[in-house]
Amino acid sequence: MTPIYLDYNASTPIDPTVAAAMRPFLDEAFGNPSSGNWASMPAKAALDHARGQVATLLGAAADEIVFTSGGSEANNLAIKGTFFALRHKGEHIITTAIEHPAVLAPCRFLERLGATVTYLPVDRTGRVDPEGVRRAITPHTILISVMHANNEVGTIQPIEEIGAIAREHGIRFHTDAAQSVGKIPTMVDALSVDLLTIAGHKLYAPKGVGALYVRRGVELEPLIHGASHEQGRRAGTESALLAVGLGAACALAQDLAPMERIRAPRDRFWRTLQDHVGDRVVLNGHVEHRLPNTLNVSFVGMVGADVLAGLDGVAASTGSACHSGRVELSPVLAAMGVPERIGMGAVRFSLGRATTEAEIDAVIDRLGAILVPSTST
Repeated sequence: MTPIYLDYNASTPIDPTVAAAMRPFLDEAFGNPSSGNWASMPAKAALDHARGQVATLLGAAADEIVFTSGGSEANNLAIKGTFFALRHKGEHIITTAIEHPAVLAPCRFLERLGATVTYLPVDRTGRVDPEGVRRAITPHTILISVMHANNEVGTIQPIEEIGAIAREHGIRFHTDAAQSVGKIPTMVDALSVDLLTIAGHKLYAPKGVGALYVRRGVELEPLIHGASHEQGRRAGTESALLAVGLGAACALAQDLAPMERIRAPRDRFWRTLQDHVGDRVVLNGHVEHRLPNTLNVSFVGMVGADVLAGLDGVAASTGSACHSGRVELSPVLAAMGVPERIGMGAVRFSLGRATTEAEIDAVIDRLGAILVPSTST
C-alpha cells in the first residue's frame, strides 16, 4: 500500500525551501565563522542572518539565541547551566512528571549532585495546575521547567500563567518548546519565559541542530567549555550549514496557517473513529488545549503496537519517539492516570503540512479493517 506518514511529532522531513537554503553551504562558505579572513565572512554573515531568523520567530533579540546540536542539548544547557550558575542561591528545581526525558534525565542527574527536584503531577488531560507550581516554590527554588506542549498527547500547558508566577517570585523559567514551535505562537514575552528550547527536526529543519533562547541578563554555566563561541555560552565551531537550515525553517514557521489547516482533518479523523468504534476508542490529552496536529487515542482492549502492525504502510507511534516499541504503559499516560487497560492501546497520529484528506481517509479505512472485527461481538 502507499506509505502514509503520520509521525510528524517524532520528526519532520526537511522542507524543500530549507534544503535549497542549505545547499550552497555544502560547497561554499566553508570557512570558520570565527576567523577574520575572507573565507569566514560568508559563513559568519549566514550565521548572523540565521540567528536573526530564529529570534524573529520568538520575538527575541538575535544575541539571545544560542545554537545547539538539538533540543536535548538545549534542555541540558538550560537546566544544568542554571543549576551550576545559581547553586549558591539554592538547589531546588520544579518540573512536571510528563516532561521529555531530555528534561527529566538532567534533573535526576542533578539530584545526584545535591539538587532537590519537585515533579508536579498533571490531571487526566495532561495539564499541570499553576497553583500547584506556586505551592511548590520554596526560598531555595532557582528554576521552573515546564514543557509548552507534550510530545505524546499534544496537551498545551498554561505557560503564561506559570510564567507570571515565576516572575512574581523572581525565579528563572524554562520551557521545552520543541513540539510547539512552528505549530502555535511561541513569542517569548507573551509566554513570560527566560529560557526556551527549539529542536530543528521537529520544525522541518535538519536533525543535529537546535537553539536555546536565553533572555538577556540570564547567566548560564556552559555545558561545553572551550573557546568563546556563541558569546561564551557554547564552545565549538558553529555550523553555518545547519544554522542556515534552522533559520530558514523558522522563517517559514512564522506562517502558522498550514498548521491551522490540519486541525480540521485531525478533528474529522477523531469524529470518524468515534462513529465507527464508539466507546472503544478514548481520546488522550486535552480536548481544546492541544496541538492542532496531534491525535492520541487509545483503542480499548487492544495493544497499540498491534494496531500499528496492522496499519500496513502507516507511520505513527505508540508513545514518544525516544521510546517507540516499548510494551509497557507510556510514563506520560501513567502520570495522567490513564488505566493500563486503556493506555496500552494508545496510538499517536501526528499530522504535518503535507498531510492530505485522502491520506486520513486511507488510514480510517485501514483502521476499520482492524477494529470492526474486534468490536463486532
